[in-house]
Amino acid sequence: MLPLLTARDFQFPAISLAGTVDHGMYLHFRNMLATAPPEGLVAIEISTLGGDPEIARMMGEDIRFHSDLYPGRRLVFLGKTAVYSAGATFMGFFAVENRYLTRGTRVMIHERIITKDIRLQGPLSTCVASLKAVLNEIEASIAIQNEGFANIVLGSQVTMDDVLARSTENWYLEANEAAAMGLVAAVL
Repeated sequence: MLPLLTARDFQFPAISLAGTVDHGMYLHFRNMLATAPPEGLVAIEISTLGGDPEIARMMGEDIRFHSDLYPGRRLVFLGKTAVYSAGATFMGFFAVENRYLTRGTRVMIHERIITKDIRLQGPLSTCVASLKAVLNEIEASIAIQNEGFANIVLGSQVTMDDVLARSTENWYLEANEAAAMGLVAAVL
């Protein structure tokens, strides 16, 4: 088990992210990650009301990849104020022992959302194919969403059934509640 960190360890984070999880955040994140020290503690703080879950997954894959590239480096997550939606997806790429929240931070986990109008026009077989394509998109998105949920709960006391049941209604957790459930190492 890694030692618990303190507020002093996060005094000068190598990477500070705030705002919508989007391409702009991703570019900033990549630039900061490229200049982060190859060894020792690298703190990554984020405050977000959410954004693009695929961008969050790309950032998370960069964390996973860089953890393998630089085993002497400890990449640590610090959620500040709000870690909603895509922010929670990003948090899931860090092991529980490398996840921290500041006091009063809220984490929000929810199902992916789709808005799509389906207009059927043309030969009936084409209509069936169009409907199957949308169904395939939804099923693939659910599988990706559930991979993210599994990452978030791994190593915690929260079960997959818990997160699946609560995520349909936007599950908000206060920092101390998240720590008590083992979703984060500590609250600073």
